[in-house]
Parts: sequence; C-alpha cells; structure tokens
Amino acid sequence: MLTLPFIRANQETTIAGLQKKHFANAAEIVAKLIAQDDQRKALLQQAESALEKSNAAAKEIGALMQSGQKELAEGKRSETAALKSTIKEREEAAKLAEKAMLDLLVMLPNLPHSSVPQGKTAEDNEITFTWGSVPTLAADAQPHWDLIKKYNLVDFETGAKITGSGFPLYIGKGAKFQRALIQYFLDFNTAAGYTEYLPPFMVNAASAFATGQLPDKEGQMYHATEDDFYLIPTAEVPVTNVF
Repeated sequence: MLTLPFIRANQETTIAGLQKKHFANAAEIVAKLIAQDDQRKALLQQAESALEKSNAAAKEIGALMQSGQKELAEGKRSETAALKSTIKEREEAAKLAEKAMLDLLVMLPNLPHSSVPQGKTAEDNEITFTWGSVPTLAADAQPHWDLIKKYNLVDFETGAKITGSGFPLYIGKGAKFQRALIQYFLDFNTAAGYTEYLPPFMVNAASAFATGQLPDKEGQMYHATEDDFYLIPTAEVPVTNVF
C-alpha cells in the first residue's frame, strides 16, 4: 500500500506509475490526498493551540480564585469552556479528514516497477528472458479440451448446472490427477523447507483489508453476510495475515 510520506516525496513518480496502470484522474487524486492531509494537520494544530490556551486559562483560574478575584475567574471559566468546545470540534473534523484520506488512499494500487513498459494489451509487453524450449508436437497431437472429452476427465456442463460457469466437475482420472498435483506440490515445497499450512477458507473483513482485497474487490468476493466472512480467492489472504 502506498503511504502519504512516499506520495508527498514522490508526487511525479506516483502520478506516472498510476497512469501507467491506467488509474483514472491520478494527478487529481494525488493532489486531493495531499490537501486532505494538510487539512487534517491544520485541524490538529488548531486543536493543540486551543488546548494550550485552555491549560493556561485553567492555571489563571486557580490563581484568580486564590487571590479572591472570583468574577474574573468565572470569565476565564467561560473562556475555557469555549476552548474545550473548539478542541472537540477540531479533533472530530480531523478524524473525518483522516478517514476521507484513508478511504481514498486504500483504493490506490501499488506502483509498477520502472522497467514495466507502457501499454494496454499483451502485445505491449516486453520479453525479459525465456526458459526451456518450445516442444515440437506430433501432427496428430490433440488439444487438452479434446482429450478431456475423449477420456471423460472433466464435465463442464454438469458443473455449470450444479453451480454455474467456471465450476468444472472432475471425474475419475481427472479428479485423481487434480489430487495428485496438489499432493505433489505440497511434498515438493515442504521438502524444500517450507511449512505446510491449512488455513481457513473464509476470513473476516479485517484480514481481507490487510491484503488489499477490501475495499478494492468489494462486491466481487463471495460474502457470508450473517457472519461478515469473505471466501478467500487464494491462500495469500489468510497466510499473509498469519505473518
């Protein structure tokens, strides 16, 4: 997540990075964030100044009461009450300004690396390195979607009827292959020294916020409204929150 100190110190870099990600009104939003932060700081300074005056007036009241100047002391009490009201107003306004600033700040994406090219489609990408070699397929090679049907590995139609598009039903060797792949990757990575976790598949709003899914993906995540839990898109969300 971008921070206000970074944005302040790198305004042009921030705007250029946001524009590279095609983030709308980047310059306007950066200016608005800084203005909101300036407003917050000014309100807090006003509250602090009023507090100093209130503390000074309180000392004067004590001295006036000791010297028998009750009328002057009562006048100072009225002044103190007005200052306390000012302090409360400024602090509440500062909190509202801070909330507005944070609500806007969390919507900003992280900036791309300086090496990332400007572009809108895959054709604008640049190849930085390649690995391995492209295999030469036999003339009778079949695409995976044909092999799936031939060996009855995945039933997309039934999966769509059970749930909806994008929810395949794996069958027989297709299901076994999925399970074998999961086990292989777990064994491979734990052998390399990683620790295996089986985290909850649902998280609370605070956990989803911590990894940036909220508020950016609000309305795009499956939400159990009764408990206010969100179904995770990947293990990134609960595992990141562990640390």
